[in-house]
Amino acid sequence: MSATAVNSENFEKVVLQSEKPVLVDFWAEWCGPCKMLSPIIEELAAAHPEIAVAKVNVDECPELAMGYKINAIPALMLFKGGRVAAQTVGYQPREALEALLK
Repeated sequence: MSATAVNSENFEKVVLQSEKPVLVDFWAEWCGPCKMLSPIIEELAAAHPEIAVAKVNVDECPELAMGYKINAIPALMLFKGGRVAAQTVGYQPREALEALLK
């Protein structure tokens, strides 16, 4: 399963109301580390069908970025039951992200 693009209009439904845990990637097109992380995010989405994966473009959804106090990207947040359960900032190797999902 691939990552789902989310925005202010569908964030609540896709992320906050999800039955599954949701890994949210806050990213931007111009961000080099975000581009390096993107294939790893897609691999995680494929390897973990029990977890939904969403991507938020911070340039297109600044209100979401501000609402979750994103001041550096890439930023990843794991939501469980509509709440942030874990988070990390900056490029991370796949092993670190696997640990974040546990």
